[in-house]
Amino acid sequence: MESVYSQYAWLIPLFPLLAFLIVTAVGRQAKELSVYVSIIASLASFVLAALIFFERVGSQIENYTWHDLQWIKIGDYSLNMGFEVTNLNALMLLVVTLVSLLVNIYSKGYMKGDERISVFFGYVALFTFSMLGLVISENIIELYIFWELVGVCSFLLVGFWYFKPEAKAAAKKAFIVTRIGDVGLFIAIMLLFWYMPDHQMDFTSIHNVFSGTHSAIGDGTITLIAILIFVGAAGKSGQFPLHTWLPDAMEGPTPISALIHAATMVAAGVYLVARTYDIFLASPDALTVVAYVGGFTAIFAATIGTAQNDIKRILAYSTVSQLGYMMMALGMGTWVAYAAAIFHLFTHAFFKALLFLGSGSVIHSVHTQDIHEMGGLAKKMKITTITFAIGSLALCGIVPFSGFWSKDAILTEAYLHHPVLFWVGLAAAFFTAFYMSRLFFLVFTGKSRSHTEPHESPLSMTLPLMILAVLAFAAGFVFIPEANPWLGTWLVENFEEEKVNYIVMILSTIAGLGGIFVGWAVFYKGWIPRDLITSRAPWLYNLLNRKYYIDELYQVIIIAPLRGLGLLINWFDDYVIDGIVRLTANFTLALSSWGSKLQNGQLQSFGLMTLLGFLILLLALIGRRFIHVG
Repeated sequence: MESVYSQYAWLIPLFPLLAFLIVTAVGRQAKELSVYVSIIASLASFVLAALIFFERVGSQIENYTWHDLQWIKIGDYSLNMGFEVTNLNALMLLVVTLVSLLVNIYSKGYMKGDERISVFFGYVALFTFSMLGLVISENIIELYIFWELVGVCSFLLVGFWYFKPEAKAAAKKAFIVTRIGDVGLFIAIMLLFWYMPDHQMDFTSIHNVFSGTHSAIGDGTITLIAILIFVGAAGKSGQFPLHTWLPDAMEGPTPISALIHAATMVAAGVYLVARTYDIFLASPDALTVVAYVGGFTAIFAATIGTAQNDIKRILAYSTVSQLGYMMMALGMGTWVAYAAAIFHLFTHAFFKALLFLGSGSVIHSVHTQDIHEMGGLAKKMKITTITFAIGSLALCGIVPFSGFWSKDAILTEAYLHHPVLFWVGLAAAFFTAFYMSRLFFLVFTGKSRSHTEPHESPLSMTLPLMILAVLAFAAGFVFIPEANPWLGTWLVENFEEEKVNYIVMILSTIAGLGGIFVGWAVFYKGWIPRDLITSRAPWLYNLLNRKYYIDELYQVIIIAPLRGLGLLINWFDDYVIDGIVRLTANFTLALSSWGSKLQNGQLQSFGLMTLLGFLILLLALIGRRFIHVG
């Protein structure tokens, strides 16, 4: 069947780009106009993305590719640009545009009164354009261009409140750390360019080469390319050890936390691995690296989340942990696990955006991010409480919420193929349920510890919460093994149907409910003292609260030596390089000054110089005479 809407996919990123240009042109003089232009543009993108998605869901349609825009031509080589629509990026387009639309609506209320609100909406529009351009890129070089533009927009948005030192530091940290990953991706692209037949960089050619025999490319080279691509993905998706930027990025406005750190930018790394999955399938070693780094990241971030007190940082470490789940699934090397990873990306986008926007509603009401300064909000913020509870249950993987189905799909594949990763994932699920119950009971139950009078947020903020709550509950039903397995067959040709594993289902449910029960017993009922760990093992609490001292370790082994090297280079530049330049300049000035004194126009000076010259010449001749005589 021929596609009708896919040929217009280029309009999806164009709408937010036009919004950015209009908002930038009108400036700060038309704040209301900026808000509505951004909302209308995101709505137009969502409508077209939804049309493309449902058109592809309803029938078997070939991938649509347009790449007739010639960008570079050198000799016989030509690099064309364009766009491509596949089932994978059709799903991503739907998720990104929907979350972007809801975040724009939410921001209308959250950012009200901010002097730079038009700048904010301009940045959001530019980011949305960049992310959508990345998704539909037809070749990996085009993807890399948008990849870097996404990083620039992240820098601008995280540091939006630049008058706060923490925001400036977080923006710089995010930019630098993600650049480390981007260097890996850039080297991988250069290797691909070198080894690909005819230097073709489009994803179709990459699929054809790496899904075939790829005899012209050695196994070691394939492994190197795959791992370097994963390094780039790890930077964007906050995988260990490049995860440190993501929690600090919470210094940006809360809608940005929902947009960038829930459904879009951080998901770009997972999308990149999925988009180039044929390269990873050609290298079992690279898959092992992806799986175990993802598994370690999941448990590592989940344990840190249990000892954080900032509501947004808890959710940030939760994001790192869930992205670890997705990477762990992709590293298992089966198409069922691949579909499970994309399924979890899909459900995670909704319940994590819901939780971040819910936390923003709380912060908007009580003007603090410390969960120990909240409490009792359920009485005054019923919509926020109910929707936040739905998002929390989805994240904890409680049946029948969406997170249960996608997390269970990942754990089932781990149970069948990687038993160690299964137990790691199960432990991470327990800690996730514990820290989310801790957060919920401290924030919404008990006595109020707030210094302000809490109140429910306006409709522009609560409406997106209600929509996302419905999706966080119902999105999981799109892909239930045996009962409704369409997503896997839609994403992957010759998909092997996943079977329900009741052992995994029971164990994952026990882990989720167990974590919630412990949190309830400690922070609601008080059956277990809250200071049990801090009083008996303060070193353990400090270890988790200080995030395993990774930032301090980087400060000692990377930042301090580089800063010292920079000071040494500056000293060398100031006193050696600049010293030579200054010496040359001073010598020239002194010589010119002496010469200018000679050329003073006085006759007696010229006579004296003539006499001195004659004497010097005479002495030279006499000396030469004596030398010859001797």
